[in-house]
Amino acid sequence: MLSQSIIKITAEEYLAAERLSEVRHEFLNGTIFAMAGASRKHNQISSNFVRILGNQLLDKPCSVYSSDMRVKNAEAKKYFYPDIVVSCKEERFEDKEEDTLLNPLLILEVLSDSTEAYDRGDKFFYYRQIKSFVEYVLVSQKNYHVERFIRQPDNAWLYSEFNNIDDEIKLSSIGCNICLKEIYNKVQFHNNLEQSKIDSN
Repeated sequence: MLSQSIIKITAEEYLAAERLSEVRHEFLNGTIFAMAGASRKHNQISSNFVRILGNQLLDKPCSVYSSDMRVKNAEAKKYFYPDIVVSCKEERFEDKEEDTLLNPLLILEVLSDSTEAYDRGDKFFYYRQIKSFVEYVLVSQKNYHVERFIRQPDNAWLYSEFNNIDDEIKLSSIGCNICLKEIYNKVQFHNNLEQSKIDSN
């Protein structure tokens, strides 16, 4: 989650400072943005995804990373921290530190009021410039709502959305299936009777 911008620097200066910083920052157009803390729901959703995908990918040549793995748009020299990123087969990193991934396959963002426009706009624009990146998942923390974008052979993006608790999402880029019921496990929405029924099962 982003807070206000701080100062304009070069990409090289950003990376050197970031590796010494206790606070994570994204880097866009010469400006660094401090990452604010996430809500309980945000953390629950992210943790559910990491656990479920990690289990399904246990015997596959893939890795699931949470929000501490940086992703770089190498061509534009922009750095981001996705909520979740998955890479498969031969991973490529910026350098020997292996803390900046260059070839993500799937990226997932949990939306919030402060980041939704950014996640849908500039961030997705720069993600799309990464050739390895083929699947984008946006998850609401307000209600049962997941959106998926899949890159097509002609470079168009196919959109689909899921709104029912029993819906199953097929993440074709990594060969995984996940139900909304699993994504939102233990996540409580105010005045949501359906969630109460789920928690009681």
